[in-house]
Amino acid sequence: MAKLSILNSLERKFILLLGDLLIIISSLNVFIYHAIDYVSLKLKIGVFGFGIVSYLLLSYILDSYNLQKTLKRKLVISQALYITGLFVFIVFIFSVIFFDTSFWRIPLLVFLILTPIEIALWRLFFVNVFRVLPTVKNVLLIYDKETGKDFKKVISAIDGDDLETFYRVKLTYQLGQDSDLRKKFLHATEKVDSWIINIRNYNDIPTDLEKVLLKSILRGKDVISYTSFYENTYEALPIQSHNDSFYEILQFRNRKIRYVHTVFSFFVNLILSLVVGFVCLLCIPIVWFLNIFLNRGPLFYTQKRVGLYGNEFKIYKFRSMVVNAEKEGAKMAVKNDVRITPFGRVLRIFRVDELPQILAVIKGDMQFIGPRPERKVFVNQLNSLVPFYGTRHLIKPGITGWAQVKYKYGENLEDSIKKLEYDLYYIKNRSITLDLRIIFKTVTTVLFSRGI
Repeated sequence: MAKLSILNSLERKFILLLGDLLIIISSLNVFIYHAIDYVSLKLKIGVFGFGIVSYLLLSYILDSYNLQKTLKRKLVISQALYITGLFVFIVFIFSVIFFDTSFWRIPLLVFLILTPIEIALWRLFFVNVFRVLPTVKNVLLIYDKETGKDFKKVISAIDGDDLETFYRVKLTYQLGQDSDLRKKFLHATEKVDSWIINIRNYNDIPTDLEKVLLKSILRGKDVISYTSFYENTYEALPIQSHNDSFYEILQFRNRKIRYVHTVFSFFVNLILSLVVGFVCLLCIPIVWFLNIFLNRGPLFYTQKRVGLYGNEFKIYKFRSMVVNAEKEGAKMAVKNDVRITPFGRVLRIFRVDELPQILAVIKGDMQFIGPRPERKVFVNQLNSLVPFYGTRHLIKPGITGWAQVKYKYGENLEDSIKKLEYDLYYIKNRSITLDLRIIFKTVTTVLFSRGI
């Protein structure tokens, strides 16, 4: 059994989820047995089942179990009130619509008001407890000469310079060192809680080190690959770790229920094509009229992008830059780009310039969720820099995607490489729930005008 002082992130999430569920179950009992005037068996099962499922779904889509947010006191209360407030409202509306119920006012107010407050207080308690307890796992990092080329980056990723990973590297060992040094090293392995292995060939692990590693597994210590650690912590894949085994990075596996996601994607593309297409038609005359005074030149601009299996296709956008913006050659857009016109900047802030891409979705060259399509000139450069860049073309490109909602606006090739980590994570782990998270984050990005 894991010690409380060395709980990993999954164990902490489980404790947080368990507390949430206890409160939600208690609140649903109050709602069903005290707030509703007449309770039937069908109503009990329907409301209780819908309540649990809707809370879990909302929590996942709204990233409620992201410990980087949850452990920040400034965010924990507002996030809990927002998500749980939305939950009680949805349960209330569901009961009215599907069961035509009448309510006792006081118990109903208790459910609607106290449930968000209870969740907020529980999460605040959770934050304070884990600020007091020592909860960081000491890590032993095993690496080889090749993966050691990015030694500092790997250490930085494990220690979490940009976010809290709950791991700290205490010991490191490079394969290939002499046996005497290795014996001294093996005596020190008792001080660590987790092993993270970042090597290209597991057959290179010496026999005596392998025995100690196995003994650590039997004692309940974590022994994981660096790729697994990075994927679970950052929700991305570590393409720059020099551990460039194709199978280690992507770990392709057969999924028997992939067709469910295919059906879901079809309906998402169909529904959003109708909605976004209608919005685009409404915007065309408005943007055309304002272009006459504020952005003289063509209304649209077209550009060739690389799509499925590396094939090129045309995309359409409302023009947001000056005419002939790339007369000196292809160049990525950057923050405060001087080529963007004042009116074009407004279009970009509210993502209006992206609307005409619906034509590429209708033609079948794009879908709504997937890696953003890039130009051939940049694809060629990135293919020479990153061995896995071409794998992002295994699925159709999208108007929005995991890289877009998780990472800042790409301004250079280095940003494109970083975004590839998120694109590969999506290709490997794409699912209905992940798509729902992307859709929600995209909507909030547009509504709150985040980005360039």
